[in-house]
Amino acid sequence: MELICIVGILASLICLFSQRMRDSMMFAVLWLLYLSVYLVGQTFLWFQWDILLLETGFLTILVAPFQFLKWNRPANRHHDTITFWLIRWLLFRLMYASGIVKLTSMCPTWWGLTALNYHYESQCISTPLAWYAHQLPEWFQKLSVVGTFVIEIPVPFLFFSPIRNLRLFAFWSQVFFQVAIILTGNYNFFNLLTLVLCISLLDDEDLGYKRRQSLQGIFKVLTRLASACVYGLLIYWTIHYFSLSINWNKSAIESAIAFSHQEFLSFVNQSVVAGMWIGSVSLACVILAALWRSLADEGVMRKVWSLMQCSVFILVAVFMFCISLPSLTVVDRAAFSNLSPIVHEWRERSDFLHLTHSYGLFRRMTGVGGRPEIIIEGSNNLTAGWKPYEFLYKPGDVAAVPAVVTPHQPRLDWQMWFAALGSYRHNPWFISFIYRLLHNQKEVLHLIDHNPFPNSPPKFIRAKLYHYHLTSWSQNTNNWWRRKEVEMYLNPVSKESQMITSYADSAGLKYRPKKKGTRTFIQDFLSVMRHNVGALRGPVLIYSILIPVLLIKLIW
Repeated sequence: MELICIVGILASLICLFSQRMRDSMMFAVLWLLYLSVYLVGQTFLWFQWDILLLETGFLTILVAPFQFLKWNRPANRHHDTITFWLIRWLLFRLMYASGIVKLTSMCPTWWGLTALNYHYESQCISTPLAWYAHQLPEWFQKLSVVGTFVIEIPVPFLFFSPIRNLRLFAFWSQVFFQVAIILTGNYNFFNLLTLVLCISLLDDEDLGYKRRQSLQGIFKVLTRLASACVYGLLIYWTIHYFSLSINWNKSAIESAIAFSHQEFLSFVNQSVVAGMWIGSVSLACVILAALWRSLADEGVMRKVWSLMQCSVFILVAVFMFCISLPSLTVVDRAAFSNLSPIVHEWRERSDFLHLTHSYGLFRRMTGVGGRPEIIIEGSNNLTAGWKPYEFLYKPGDVAAVPAVVTPHQPRLDWQMWFAALGSYRHNPWFISFIYRLLHNQKEVLHLIDHNPFPNSPPKFIRAKLYHYHLTSWSQNTNNWWRRKEVEMYLNPVSKESQMITSYADSAGLKYRPKKKGTRTFIQDFLSVMRHNVGALRGPVLIYSILIPVLLIKLIW
């Protein structure tokens, strides 16, 4: 697995340096490598952003050029708009579903517009700016939730607008939203990847590859009028359905949801169907335009070759669009059941490749009564001497400054966050983790910040559940967090505890010190890499690779 990761890093760096190597074959290799890691990583890689990266990676294979077919002359790429459209469709499904599930989940914080009152302290790894965002007045937090719904539900439909100004509005809305999330939360590469997907909303004129051609006469007037109507409807929709009003006495903008759950479900049904139709019409227009450009090529052979390429990518695009419909309609049972059985069959048969997925981030807001946090402690005496294990990034010490780790994802810290939401009985990996701490296993200790028993492992380990809250201005303290003990998450266990030994036997985890023997070149290479790189924290390692590469790329 380490070797696969190293090969993937090297292949990615090659793509950054060499434009010619940004080939569909190279991206196919990268996709297969990450798919392998995803399947092996299981629980530790089953996050929505890993799935999103897989789907984006596969679409990149279609978007990237196939250099071997150039035959020493520029290849006809009339089908680029077709494959690029699939990126836009993915972005639409991601954002639209993320907004819809917040309300279909019936989470009281989303319906009460109070979700952000808890989000900044309950998210997995907060940033220092999250502390300041948490101090904002409640009316602003509610207004921010309204903005979230607007950006995630109606605005994505503008992705397919033929009017450039509306697409630019949608683009900048998404950019603002993603940057705000990056500043206040550590969500690894997810928001950066979403920003990359947003590029699909731009055209060559926006990116400076073509000179901007302004509309003239009646077309200019009509587009401006249509844009004004859309903006007006969006403002009216927001004010009406969220009861926006100015309270001059409190110097605040008040808001509240003005529709019922049943009304929203009816809207979901209509909007899902509308999304499918808009997507179908948009894709059809893109396909017809690509075919028209192919027919406009000079020479019979060039026309035939262009049409052949377009035909292949049209079939692939239609297939990808169809198998993505179940993931879009999963938010509405009626629309899901009305899909053709053939579509469901295609989706099921291709599911092992993870080509498309359903999304829905922050479905329910956790940590309403306090952010649950597991603190693991070790001791050589059951009655005294308990010392905490400190993790690299998740909250532990209340005085520790929240970390900034983007685009790195500390997988163990994230899993600890999920484990705190339930029981260790539902997280078998947690028992495996405790078992390895009881043996001071070096590979596992590298994943935490401080081991209070460096010389020999403790005889006992326990885990307590705390509720953490961000401190406030009024508390006049230097601490970032305050906490309260809730209960014992895991009672003290030792190497001889029946639960530990039974689990170790059933999972084949019996710890055996590694025996020295003949080592291969690959083992020696990985050992050297592990020794030299292991001392660096994840974000430092990523930046130490990316920054020099980007500087060289800019200078070169």
